[in-house]
Amino acid sequence: MTFRPIAYADLNARQKENYNFHKVAARLADFGFTSVRLSDDFEGADFIALHIDGETMLRVQLKARMTIDRKYIGKGLHVAFLDGNRVFLYPHDEMLEVLLEATTIGTTRSWLEAGTYTWPKLSSSVMVHLNEYEV
Repeated sequence: MTFRPIAYADLNARQKENYNFHKVAARLADFGFTSVRLSDDFEGADFIALHIDGETMLRVQLKARMTIDRKYIGKGLHVAFLDGNRVFLYPHDEMLEVLLEATTIGTTRSWLEAGTYTWPKLSSSVMVHLNEYEV
């Protein structure tokens, strides 16, 4: 059998979600987490990451890019996404609070009307706050 890398762009949406889950879960494994995929979003979580310490459990929403969303507020969620080979995992509500204070996203049409904001490309002003959440 010959293994050939796939082109991410050739995957359909469900395949991309599976790919992203496995990439994030593999990175978390390096830090003592076992990740369990949920069959449906439970209170906004796509998967649970359990640490070997027996105490730490993260409820994780998996995204294709950095996202904040009003529907995740108060649910104790972390958001994970890939940016190239980099994996980021941040506590949603804490990041939301920081970004609403440090940026103008709170005044954007996207946030005001839809209650969501995403970053197709990470700016240096966002990276200042995001760097500490790289896994």
